[in-house]
Amino acid sequence: MLLRAILFIGVLSTFSVLARDVTPAQIADFKQHFEKSLAEQKVPGAAYAIVYKDKIVSTGGYGVREVGSKAPVDAYTVFRIASVSKTFAGGLASILAAQGHFKWDEPVTRYLPEFSFKTRSYNNKLKVEHLLAQSTGVIANAYDNLIEANLEPDRILPQFKKLDPLCNPGQCYGYQNVLFSLIEPIMQQTTSQDYASLLQQNIFTPLKMPTASVGLEGFLNSKNRALPHVKARGKWHSRTVNESYYRFAPAAGVNASAIDLGFWLIAQLGYNPDVLSEEHLNHITRKRVRTVRDTRRRLWREHLKDAHYGLGWRVYQFGQEQLIYHGGWVQGFRAEIAYSKDRELGLVLLLNAESNVIADISTRFWSNMFTAMQQQDKAALLAQCQPAAKTTTSTGTALKGPKC
Repeated sequence: MLLRAILFIGVLSTFSVLARDVTPAQIADFKQHFEKSLAEQKVPGAAYAIVYKDKIVSTGGYGVREVGSKAPVDAYTVFRIASVSKTFAGGLASILAAQGHFKWDEPVTRYLPEFSFKTRSYNNKLKVEHLLAQSTGVIANAYDNLIEANLEPDRILPQFKKLDPLCNPGQCYGYQNVLFSLIEPIMQQTTSQDYASLLQQNIFTPLKMPTASVGLEGFLNSKNRALPHVKARGKWHSRTVNESYYRFAPAAGVNASAIDLGFWLIAQLGYNPDVLSEEHLNHITRKRVRTVRDTRRRLWREHLKDAHYGLGWRVYQFGQEQLIYHGGWVQGFRAEIAYSKDRELGLVLLLNAESNVIADISTRFWSNMFTAMQQQDKAALLAQCQPAAKTTTSTGTALKGPKC
């Protein structure tokens, strides 16, 4: 409780000292749209965090943790973050690889010799990096239906002997949950520690993330937690938490609050180099494969010029700006996290309902903020320009001064 109080005071103290490029008016506009949009869709509950440089400059909650309940959502309410979990897998893998536990270019079969495709000649072409880069070459979402049927991982893995990649691994994109999560046994074999302990030791604890956890037990042990909701007959109804995707922890097993993810964004912006160095950050956000389908996403397509996948992160060209992004969707929850390294700005959105209003809120935020910052850039450039002065020389009159 003391740690939570200290952290909360630290966050509140930033509200009155907002960074020059993120104004109170911009935050007020975001909050108004955030609350109005959620109210229109009657979303039960949500939370957000805005990060600028090394501060969480605004955070808050909306609504309730469960329909019919009075328990409010706040900045510390824990949500399932679904595929936003992949960003943690990318960060953790980068740390462990740098420590020498495994190499990115090693064949997956070195650690999982029982793994095989239909055509065995593909086996040694599948490298560790391909798992987190979503470049295994396998048809998208292979065997997610078996995850949702509640099968254990050891019953799903042999199914890949029925498939071949659509291209050589490393050459094309195919979004995966099962194959992505093979990084977990590789980490466990090379460190002799379980995945949850590795995340706690290398990320959650050093970044002082107060409510983050891994797995169903971690979620249920969080007293301040949001329950999932799905819509039926025009109304939102709460559901019990489905355990299936928790069995694939790197892909979808992390639980976190807006505060937790705010601190995670601060690390992505380079302000915790003892946890994630600049080398780590550059490695996990380097473009691996193009993801053309992302440029056609509703509400995003008017902004996106190009899209790629890194290691557990998507790399978007949002107009003139690069945006590092990932979204998550699991029964009853939606989540999004994104940041601009150049602008040192980040946004977290968490919903306890399966509503696409999250895309409207996030794209509007980034469009407005990028436009405002680009206008600031132009104003700053013009402020440096002075009218050219006339000077008289032996050869006549000339103009001298900066060209604007």
